[in-house]
Formats: sequence, structure tokens, C-alpha cells
Amino acid sequence: MRIGFIGLGAMGQHMAHNLIAAGFDVTVWNRSPDRVAPLVEAGARRAEEPAEAAASDVLITMLADDDALAAVLDAHGLIEAMPDNGVHVNMATCSVECARRMAARHENAGRHYVAAPVLGRPDIARAAKLNIVAAGNHDAIERARPALEAMGQKVWPAGEAAYKANAIKLATNFMLVSAVEAMGEAASLTSAYGIERADFLEIITNSVFGCPAYMGYAPAMAQGEYDNPEGFKLALGAKDMDLALADSKAENVPLPVGAAVRERLSEALAAGEGDLDLAALAEGSRRAAHLDHNR
Repeated sequence: MRIGFIGLGAMGQHMAHNLIAAGFDVTVWNRSPDRVAPLVEAGARRAEEPAEAAASDVLITMLADDDALAAVLDAHGLIEAMPDNGVHVNMATCSVECARRMAARHENAGRHYVAAPVLGRPDIARAAKLNIVAAGNHDAIERARPALEAMGQKVWPAGEAAYKANAIKLATNFMLVSAVEAMGEAASLTSAYGIERADFLEIITNSVFGCPAYMGYAPAMAQGEYDNPEGFKLALGAKDMDLALADSKAENVPLPVGAAVRERLSEALAAGEGDLDLAALAEGSRRAAHLDHNR
């Protein structure tokens, strides 16, 4: 299978590498060309233009947001560059409306659009342990399945309407960011009573909250160390919360918890913490409680 891969950021570089390691014929392109060289060394082909990657059996994109996806597709005519009946798998976190637009554009051009956002951070992508939520034409998903399975531990079906996968992804990230904020607030509460953060977090992650959402962020929170290039950046959490709030408003679904957490995210961004790991949300509640960083 020939695979085109566009978007070699913190997640995409690992995902593309796993496809190469699995033996696929992979052609890569990235807006910043420095990301391409390591993958070429691993066995990928370098595309001089994005359209070269699009002319594959399956095109995979992993771009930053709705605007980045539209910009690359429109500026380089990627839908038209795909083969007739070709499959485009968008694995990035995008809005529901973006998925609807993309599905319609591909259908009108005689191509297939599959939304397959991933659940997992860069370290999970590196280990090929992503959970992948896939929605779109069933046959198109099956054609892409070998590639998806090379990047993740499970492919979760979400129906024939592509936007449903994005709704699931945004709902999941809404829960994740809210959980990290709640954990940070709880740690501040116990710190105020003289309990070490690390002790409290060890208790909860080895008892009632022993699940990835908490266990994945507790170590950084316990140490107050948030510089993690393999983590989920706080700024991306804010972007995803914005998408979740916008999509909830479109369907008149109140998300009062989401709105409150977005305020904390805004405070963190204003404090210059956008490039830090999402666990840095804990510092907002500590500042509000006037707690010493090490307490």
C-alpha cells in the first residue's frame, strides 16, 4: 500500500515512522522541511510538493487545526491530486463543521473522506499504542485499516458520518482537560492542609482514579515539572476546549464545566504556560490559593 503522510509535528512524525517500520511505502511532506529528513533516513520518500503525497492509495493528514488543513488542501489542490475513489484519512483534531465540509467536498470530487482522530499523546504515538476513532465510508475505512492498525492499538468504529468521530474526540478531550483541572484543584486543597502533592496523587492514582487520564498527568503535577516535549501541550488543550465549546453551542448543549475550565486555560496562557504540559493547569489553582510552588 502506498501512503502519503502530510503533517510531521509532535504526533505525525511518530505515526509516519511507525508506518515505515511496518513496511508501507510512505511518501511524506511537511510545511517545515527539517521534519522530513529523519523519516527519509528511515525509508520514506520525500515529496517535493504535497500533491505527490496525495497521489497515493491512502492520504493521511495530521495538521494543527481546521485552518491548517484547509490551507494545505486548497493551496495545493490535494483533493484533485488524489486518485479517483481515493481515501483521505484526517487524523487531526478538527471541528465537527470542518469534518462535514471536508466530507462533502471529497464526495463531490469522487473521493472518500475518513475522520480518524487519535486518543493519545506523542509518547503513545511513538509506541504505536494510539486509540483511533474512525468514521466515514465503511469500505474506505477498511482500505485504510492496515495503516491505522500499524499506528494504534485499536480502531474504534464511529459510523458512516465522518463528523461523529470528531464529536467523540472533542468530548473526550473536554473530559480529559476537565479531569486534569479537577486533579490540580484537589491537589491544591490537600496541599493547603499540609499534605504533599506527590503523596495525595499517589493515593488517588492507585485507587479510585487509577486510569490513564489521571495516571498520565499525575507524575508531572507531583514534581511540578512541566517541560515535556512528548506531552500534550496546554495550548492544544485550550484549542480543543474551544472546539468543544463551539460545537456544543451549535447544538444547544450547555457545558458549564468546560466554560469554567476554559477560564483557567486562559489564565495559564496569559502566564506564558501554553507550551508546557497540560499538567501545568495545576499551577493556576495553586496561584489562586497562594500556595508555594513546592508545598
